[in-house]
Amino acid sequence: MPIPILVLLEVLIVIALSRLVGLAFRAIKQPQVIGEIVAGIMLGPSLLGLIAPDLGAALFPAEAVPFLNVLSEVGLIFFMFLIGLELNPKYLKNNLDVAILTSHVSILVPFSLGSVLALLLYPIVSNNSVSFTAFAMFLGAAMSITAFPVLARIITEHNLQNTKLGTLALTCAAVDDVTAWCLLAVAIAVTRTNSMVGALPTIFESIVYIGFMLTVVRWFLQRLSKHYNRTGKLSQLVLSGIYMGVVASALITEWIGIHLIFGAFLLGAAMPKNAGLTRELAEKTEDFVLIFLLPIFFAYSGLRTQIGLLNSPELWLLCAAVLGVAIIGKYFGTYVAARVCGISNREASALGWMMNTRGLTELIVLNIGLSLGVVSPLLFTMLVIMALVTTFMTSPLLEWTYPKKLIRLDISEVSLEDDSELKDSPMGGESEEINRELLPKYRILVPVANPSTQKGLLQLAIALAQPAADTGGSDLQSAAVHPLSLIELNENYGFESTPVEADRIIQERRSKLSELIESLELPDAKKFVHPIIRVTKDVARETAQIAELDRADLILVGWHRPTFSSNRLGGRVGQILSNATVDVAIFVDRGRERLNNLLVPYAANIHDDLGLELALRLLVNSEERRLTVLRVAVDGAEGNELSYEFQRVMDRLPVEVRSRIETPIVEAAEPIQAVVAASANADLTIAGTSREWGIERQTLGRYTDELAVQCHSSLLIARCYVKVRSHLASVLVDS
Repeated sequence: MPIPILVLLEVLIVIALSRLVGLAFRAIKQPQVIGEIVAGIMLGPSLLGLIAPDLGAALFPAEAVPFLNVLSEVGLIFFMFLIGLELNPKYLKNNLDVAILTSHVSILVPFSLGSVLALLLYPIVSNNSVSFTAFAMFLGAAMSITAFPVLARIITEHNLQNTKLGTLALTCAAVDDVTAWCLLAVAIAVTRTNSMVGALPTIFESIVYIGFMLTVVRWFLQRLSKHYNRTGKLSQLVLSGIYMGVVASALITEWIGIHLIFGAFLLGAAMPKNAGLTRELAEKTEDFVLIFLLPIFFAYSGLRTQIGLLNSPELWLLCAAVLGVAIIGKYFGTYVAARVCGISNREASALGWMMNTRGLTELIVLNIGLSLGVVSPLLFTMLVIMALVTTFMTSPLLEWTYPKKLIRLDISEVSLEDDSELKDSPMGGESEEINRELLPKYRILVPVANPSTQKGLLQLAIALAQPAADTGGSDLQSAAVHPLSLIELNENYGFESTPVEADRIIQERRSKLSELIESLELPDAKKFVHPIIRVTKDVARETAQIAELDRADLILVGWHRPTFSSNRLGGRVGQILSNATVDVAIFVDRGRERLNNLLVPYAANIHDDLGLELALRLLVNSEERRLTVLRVAVDGAEGNELSYEFQRVMDRLPVEVRSRIETPIVEAAEPIQAVVAASANADLTIAGTSREWGIERQTLGRYTDELAVQCHSSLLIARCYVKVRSHLASVLVDS
């Protein structure tokens, strides 16, 4: 097969496998980029070459590998440009003194331990052609790296970007990133000249070039930023000039004697952080780089990773030693420095695990070392394993060390009045009952997918939550409605998932929710309607978790027909119903402005009981509403009787409320047709899910599915989780 055709086939396989494995890693709450690195390793001698050596040799022959190398180098250049572009000075404005000490100690400790480990490894995994100084410096640099891009995405995914811990971690990682790249540049210079003295001219030239980039080139780029502000777009001519600058800067640093990637990184760092320019430049660049070029780099790295080289217990022990030194040096170096700076024990521990993230940045360093010959294939494999393990462990250890309840307490952007989530988080579990007393008596969580189309959903939530004045409506603690807007980022390695960009998206969504609340024209709405906005990887799971942590009484969600499924509950609504450990109501909005005539078809099950509770709550909250509790007698049989519990509730209702309730019994061959006919005179029909709900999880049951389609009025479908507390407790006065 001709080499160009073979390379194209290789690229096709690489992109497909990297996407599949990356998505699988996202499903287990790991960064997608780690899955893509694993996909690259799978294509190399560690897996494909092991189980199908002939196929591996045919797909990736030696004569095709240099072409992959060229493509991967191009990908690295532009990826490093993106990293520099993301390095926002905003990250260096918070706790800079603490961050400088913490980040430098977190580099010094693992670098020192790595240099000591080099004494053990040098005779085993290196040779006389490599000086011990260069070997020790490279190993120390590999131990010291923190992957700023991966860490930034982890911070965003855990909603830490506006917390004290998150901002400190970003600042530490940014300082660490700059320092580590400088350290690596020195290590490369020493390796190429084989002595520290011989590296001095290269180091001097590098310093001069950095100064030139941050002064003259930055001044020119500021003019480019002003041009962008005038035109409002990035033309192809300007973009081509920037790309030429990336390649030229990369060539200059290679000529100086460090490496191509440094020039690209420098140009990205020197770019003015004009929000619009940065966003458009990143969006135009990253798709091709991340989807096409970067997986080729992972595949090229995978072809050089040979886990089979670890063929004895002694070598696996050495690999464990490398991993142990990397974790101990980075974690304890960060932890001790943070504690000295006055950071709490838990925050210092969480910071240590975050700074222990290596990820893709480590892989870049290792490939440079392997290309220069300072890192042997055996050591390269050990360090790749170390990079994967340390990155893989970050998210679970961070969640274990710093759980979501503490993240919610640490939010620094919002005040207690703006985000009621802060009201209910117990401090270490000792003030649980005190905080429970401070909670609103009735809380509704309202997932809002699109603020511009879900006005009716929020109006219904307010109607359910807001008591009349004579039942305590003036007490702001009586009820709370939380419009919940969860932002699911498309890619966890794209520019939109950076903390700065995610923050912009959150503020944009907050503004839209504020407009929605303003459009309700309810003066008191702002007092008890408190939006919650979060970034998430799983909307349904996050909704259920927030409902549980927020102690919501009800999740009120809008219904939509799934795009790729014939099931009524083939989408997120079904997932929320399945996962939520609180009562859920699904609103099918027919656009009715009023909610004065309520209809409850009653069939005596726990879901109908919940529907009747919600209807009575609406009735109590407004003197204008009337309720019809419809019971259907089939073939002359008696209609369903109200449960004993609800007979007691009815007795507790004020006379003026009971006078607005009718309980007719109608005869019909098909109950669904009787309900549909009665719904023609109603504004809102409230029905419990069918008994089949507990068996057929992907549907609401045959009866309720048909009602969702045929009902003339708006429809509220209630699913009871467990009969623990009444939805009427906060609006009924004990007699």
